[in-house]
Amino acid sequence: MTAELRERIENYSYLGPKGTFTEAALALAPEAAGKPWRAVNNVPEAVQDVVEARSVGAMIAIENSIEGGVTASQDALASTPGLRIRGEYVVPIRFCLAVRPGTKLEEVTTVAAHPVAYGQCRRWLAEHLPAHSHLPASSNVASAEQLFEAGVDAAITPPTITEHLPVELIASDLQDNHTAQTRFVLVGMNQQVPEPTGRDKTSIIVELPEDRPGALLEMLEQISTRGINMTMITSRPVPDKPGNYRFVVDLDGHLHDARVADALLGIRRFCPKLIFLGSYPRVGVVLKQADLAHSDERFAAARAWLASLEAEDAQDDRASSPSV
Repeated sequence: MTAELRERIENYSYLGPKGTFTEAALALAPEAAGKPWRAVNNVPEAVQDVVEARSVGAMIAIENSIEGGVTASQDALASTPGLRIRGEYVVPIRFCLAVRPGTKLEEVTTVAAHPVAYGQCRRWLAEHLPAHSHLPASSNVASAEQLFEAGVDAAITPPTITEHLPVELIASDLQDNHTAQTRFVLVGMNQQVPEPTGRDKTSIIVELPEDRPGALLEMLEQISTRGINMTMITSRPVPDKPGNYRFVVDLDGHLHDARVADALLGIRRFCPKLIFLGSYPRVGVVLKQADLAHSDERFAAARAWLASLEAEDAQDDRASSPSV
């Protein structure tokens, strides 16, 4: 392998430019430390980097605590065969108002902002800049870059923007919700499932086989009857089947946990279009132990009991067979 090729496949892609929350999430991934990072324009491009081996991994936003699921990422996961989640990372969301040096708040009439960031700062804007105009930007850093174009007075940006552009911050903590955070996932094409840590999450995408009363309930019962906590479920339309939906689901537990494996088998029987996205360490929450009835030990004991019945049946068959 040439040095050029080795460097190429060790890249990690993220939504650029430099200074985005996605870059901050990538900085939390130990495997990306010291490796080349590749800034891209959107989530599909980041995923395509991985598929075409321009990068070994890509950091993408999957869920915002205010806005909900990130549809571009969910659709990319559903439409890219072999893509796996390797880990998740959470970044607190804080916004500031950036201006060209010397600009006063009372001089601001136009504000550039990514639509999601703008939506999370509505109360502050209504109170302090009630007559402003909004100019959409493609990212939280691109909004600051627009400050150097005509007609833009201020931009909603991350607090770290001053590390990348010669701008001044004249207000901080603009976000309406001060506990807001975005969850990111690191994805790659490596099919190996990380070993269980005891604080794991399993992500799947399920497409119901038909649209009928009770179909979703039947799928969910495969999870609840095995004592598994479902931490997220969101629906996305199936592009080539108007009126049909697929569901992005997060479960507490690991593929190697007997209850999770059994639940996936149950879901697969009901829904042949089941995509396993990965089992990986989750962020922050200490998981409760599974009920004794759903523990690995009870599953093993039940399998041993069934195997003993099958062995007894086979022995009886041999005993009842006529001698030759």
